[in-house]
Amino acid sequence: MIYLDYASTTPLRREALEAMLPYLREDFGNPDSLHMLGRRAALALQDARDTIAALLGVRSSEVYFTAGGTEADNWAIRCTKAAERGIAVSAIEHHAVLEAAQLASREGRTVRYLPVGREGAVSPGALADLPGDAGLVGVMAVNNETGVLQPVAQLAAATHARGALFFSDCVQAACSCDLRPLAAVCDLMSLSAHKVGGPKGVGALVIKKGVRMSPLIVGGEQERGLRGGTVNVAGAVGFAKALSLAVREREDFVRHTQAMRAKFEARIVEKLGDAVTVDGGRRAPNISHLTFAGGGPALLGLMDLKGLACSAGAACAAHSTLPSHVMTAMGQSEDEARAGFRFSFGLQTTETEALAAAEIVVGNYRNYIGGNR
Repeated sequence: MIYLDYASTTPLRREALEAMLPYLREDFGNPDSLHMLGRRAALALQDARDTIAALLGVRSSEVYFTAGGTEADNWAIRCTKAAERGIAVSAIEHHAVLEAAQLASREGRTVRYLPVGREGAVSPGALADLPGDAGLVGVMAVNNETGVLQPVAQLAAATHARGALFFSDCVQAACSCDLRPLAAVCDLMSLSAHKVGGPKGVGALVIKKGVRMSPLIVGGEQERGLRGGTVNVAGAVGFAKALSLAVREREDFVRHTQAMRAKFEARIVEKLGDAVTVDGGRRAPNISHLTFAGGGPALLGLMDLKGLACSAGAACAAHSTLPSHVMTAMGQSEDEARAGFRFSFGLQTTETEALAAAEIVVGNYRNYIGGNR
């Protein structure tokens, strides 16, 4: 199996697992318990919070642990007090943001959608056309399907000039982007551990000091009274370790994945020519989204049968028959939006794998359309 689906999830780092194990076994206490086992767990949780805060350049008290990026996105969209005035999110957001916005709309809040150009980026000028009722603007840092980088700093500045708060889903950005500048301009930002070699089922929402929130999950006083439920101590510890390593390796990651993607795309374009389109403008280095003329969803199964793991978009929508909302927002027809595939690379991807994957893609596409191109 050649794995080119790192944007969906990454293998758990050995170092993260080793850091987690004590809190799954001997130091298993509840961090809110007052006995020794509880205090050990609480100390580990605080150390994890401090580590993540230092990596982001924020206060430790601004880091709140969640059960993943989806929960963090829901919490930001549905429970930020400023959002009661109205919400504006980009048309290419992750489903966690879009569906949370839909829930907010059904609860009576005004929700507006920021358009993107054919290159997949939101223009800061789009904010100028918004009515003044948007109290929260949300634009992801890196699109999870195309890898397109959004102009977060400019968007945040334009948002703040309107007197609104800015939220960014940074889940897909954590492996390839410098997180400190992103955290510096955001009022809220979400992260997920399993995108950087941490465990599944743990994430974080950064809530800057002064941002007023209500709980999404009630039933306890954990996370300073804003997120009920016993915190996943082992998960938080693994998250902190994985994020530390990802930050340390970022330059190597960018250099390597960019090289692997370039070889992969060049081989496919060389063989298929104008039958394939490389989607998106300025992109994160590890994601390649390709649209194939006359292609279709069945190609995904054919590639899987040949031992290539990739995706037709976000894993959370993998079973949907609807065309990609990201690609239609970028101006593709519904048929074109069903003919695109995401290939994503990691530090583990070798040149041999990248080129072999390209040959699988080319061969299966030619077989699929019933002739050579």
